[in-house]
Order: sequence, then structure tokens, then C-alpha cells
Amino acid sequence: MTKLDVLFIHALFVLVQYECICDELPVKAASPVAAGARSQYHTISKSYRQRTLDELLNNYDPRIPPNYEDDFPVTVLVQLHITNIDSISESSMDYSVGMFLRQTWNDSRLAYRKIPKLRSLELDSRLMDNIWVPDLFIANEKDAQFHLVTVPNKLMHIYPEGRVQYSVRISATLQCNMDLRKYPLDSQICYVMMESYGYSTEVLQFRWNPSPVSRDSRLQLAQFELGGMRTYQCDKQYVSLNYTCITLDFELKRSFGYYITQIYIPSILIICLSWVSFWLDMDAVPARISLGLLTVLTMTTQSAGARSSLPKVSYVKAIDIWMATCLLFVFAALIEFAYVNVHSRVEKRRRQSCVGSQKLNNGNDPDNEGEYEKRHQSRFRMFMPSREKARTCDRISRIAFPSVFFVFNIIYWCIYAIWTPENTTFS
Repeated sequence: MTKLDVLFIHALFVLVQYECICDELPVKAASPVAAGARSQYHTISKSYRQRTLDELLNNYDPRIPPNYEDDFPVTVLVQLHITNIDSISESSMDYSVGMFLRQTWNDSRLAYRKIPKLRSLELDSRLMDNIWVPDLFIANEKDAQFHLVTVPNKLMHIYPEGRVQYSVRISATLQCNMDLRKYPLDSQICYVMMESYGYSTEVLQFRWNPSPVSRDSRLQLAQFELGGMRTYQCDKQYVSLNYTCITLDFELKRSFGYYITQIYIPSILIICLSWVSFWLDMDAVPARISLGLLTVLTMTTQSAGARSSLPKVSYVKAIDIWMATCLLFVFAALIEFAYVNVHSRVEKRRRQSCVGSQKLNNGNDPDNEGEYEKRHQSRFRMFMPSREKARTCDRISRIAFPSVFFVFNIIYWCIYAIWTPENTTFS
């Protein structure tokens, strides 16, 4: 055997050993020892969680509130997360809101030894009926419902020290008493009032969470801007017993851009159209009558449409003053034409009457006709002021109507920009 053959056999032996080592490495990585240990640990932990939950609910009575035997009330911290606000109705004075209602309280009967790598016990919705929850209700609710798709939208976490965190998703239609005296330049204060239905303050007390209210970052309203919010206590007394109550007030500022483009600007244009009548000849009776009636009827229709969605309240609203004034302006323009037309027709009738009597009395004698013309010249001068008075009325109206309307606009917008009714804003 030559030296070259020895080197070849040695190289082949090294290559075979390297392949054997590579084959053994995946086997060691896939060893079930560590995975089995982890699986066994999780199985034990899961069993311990189940035993802990069974022990908590074994002698637990959900009909009795916490601290009932200790003679001091349970303090429940309430927090709201608002997801949407819509269907704000002035006619029915209510609004719809979607929110997460979160409550936190301590129940010493639910305290347990802390489980490793477990922050809290998360209960299934079917187990929540076995835990006591506060009897909170919304006092200004008209209609409400829980969300059940695809499962009941509620959660409950129980912490080792006995702290319970409970959250439920609600959609509700709530009452909101609105003051519409500045409508549509107004802002409203709506509220959510929550009380305990059956427990007095000796057993249960609601308090706001240090972070009481939050809202979805994508929350937008069509006709309003969501302003400031405030929370406070409003405990009440029924049948000589005090009951806990908390309230959230939030400000809704109306965005009146829609009303500017759909009500105010069209009504201003209608009034300006009625002023065209002052520039027409006083003898153009059909044109001036048609224009006056058209503006009056259009203004009446727009006024009815602008107030169709509002409740029948006893006080005067800003939109009522605007529409009534606009209707008064177009009606005054029509009355002005009637005044001008009367004076114009009076002069025409008198002149025609004089000319007719002249021809009847003098026949065809030119000398008598000239003498009659001189004799009645003073009478024609007496008739002339009527027609001149009509022309003067038109000339004055061309300036007076726009000026008065401009002054009215200054007064109207200044008053409703500065004046704020009570209980309609935080400021």
C-alpha cells in the first residue's frame, strides 16, 4: 500500500465521522424532554387554576354583596369608554351612545394565592352569573341593549387580592334636555346619570375612576363637535334613604356650517331677489306682482322646512326670529309695490277722466280746447305728485330695504354670538 492510498483512506474516514455528527444534531434539538417538561408544567398550572376557581365559587353566594356582614359599603369605581355618539334628535330630545361600562371593586371572598405567571383569573361569560355585580342602572335611559354577537360582550377579571374588574359593552338611547333658544347657533349639555337601583349608600357607593372617561380616537359627529366633559357625584334621597349616584356631563357644540349654506344664504338671496322689484318700472304690474308673490311663497316654504325637525316649544328660537324677519322683508316689498301701484293708477284715472270731460264739453273747437287746457293746468299739477310720490317711494326703497336688513344682520349675529343661555355650556 502506497502512501497516497493511506491518505485517501484517512480522508474518507474523516468525512464519514462528520456526516454522523450532522445526523445526530437534529435528533438532539427535537428531544422531547424540554417540551414534555413544559407541557407537564402547563398541565399542572391549568389544573391549579381550575382548582382555585372551584374553591372560590364553592361557598360563594352571589346574592350577598361584599362587606355585607362588616357594616361598611362597597366602593365601586366606574369608568366609561365612549365609542360612538349618533342620532342626536332635537324633536325627541335624546341621543344614542355606544360605550364600554367598566366597574372595579374589592370582594374579599374572591382572594386567592397568586398563581405563578398568571396576573388574574379571566372568567368565561357563563361563569359571571355566579359572581356578585353592582346593580347599576342608567337613570336617563330610554332604551338600551347589551351586545351579544358573537358571544355576550362582557369580561370579568379576578385578581389575587380579591379585586374584581368587570366590563360590559352597551348601546343606549339616552334623554338629553335641550335648550334651543339659540338654535342653530347653540351648544347643548347632555349627560349620563348612573345610580344604584336597590342598594343604599350604606351598602354600595359609586365613585368615578381616577381616569373617569375616555373616547375613541376615531369618534366623529356629523353636526356637532364633542367639547369638554365633567364628572361629579349626585347622590339622591328616596323614601328617606340615600342612594349613590354619579353623572357625566359632556358638551355638544353644533356645527352650523350646514345651516349657513342651506338656510341663511338662500334666504338672503331670496330677500335680495325681492328688491329687484324696486328697479322695475312701476307700470310693469305683472312682473312686479309675480316677483313679489314668488319670493313670499318661497320664503314661507323655506321657513316651514327649516323648522320641521324641531319640537313645538313655547319659547322663541334664533331660527324663528331669522325666518320671521326674512318673511317680513319680502312681504314689505310686496306691500311697497301695492302702494306704488295705487298712486300710479290714481293719477292715470284722474288724467283720463279730465281728458274725457274736456273732449265732451268742447267738441272739436280748437280755440275752446286750448282755453280748457290752460284752465285745467293747475289741476294736472295737482295730480302729478301722486306719480312722483310713487317714483320717490321706489327710490327710497332701493336704499332703505338693504340698509335696514344690513342693520338687522349686525344686531342678530352680535346678539347670538355673545349671548349664552344658562346650562348650555361649561363656561
